[in-house]
Amino acid sequence: MKQWSREIEINAPIEHVWSYLDGSIEQMQKIMPQVVENKPVKITEEVVGSIYRQKYKEGKRIEEYDVHTLEYSNNLNDKKLKIGFTLANAFEITALYELHRINDQTTKLRYTATNKALKWYVKIFMIFANEKVVVKFLEKVKKVAESETQ
Repeated sequence: MKQWSREIEINAPIEHVWSYLDGSIEQMQKIMPQVVENKPVKITEEVVGSIYRQKYKEGKRIEEYDVHTLEYSNNLNDKKLKIGFTLANAFEITALYELHRINDQTTKLRYTATNKALKWYVKIFMIFANEKVVVKFLEKVKKVAESETQ
């Protein structure tokens, strides 16, 4: 299993940054445009245990998978969302988003991704996997959030 973790400071209020992760599909698509659908399958009162059927467009192909909410907390100064899903029966993926309020206009976002190969032949590709996707994602969130709050 591979794991990558990075953090970035974003010049936007914590609630605004959180809206991309814990809001509507329209908000989510601003930072994850490949997600074309995110429909609830099972919603729990405590959020953990909720399941969403997500559709993700990769080129001309659309992958469909169930996203499970593994951790969730929504406090004034700290927010956390951890999701997990299996992609193409080949990878078990988790994404952990941790937000911390630095002040009213600044948020620290830590993103941790794990990727576990489920098939022996996929493990070969994991050798070449790197943190580029994580860094690119954080930069995208920063750019979108700051452009909307300036």
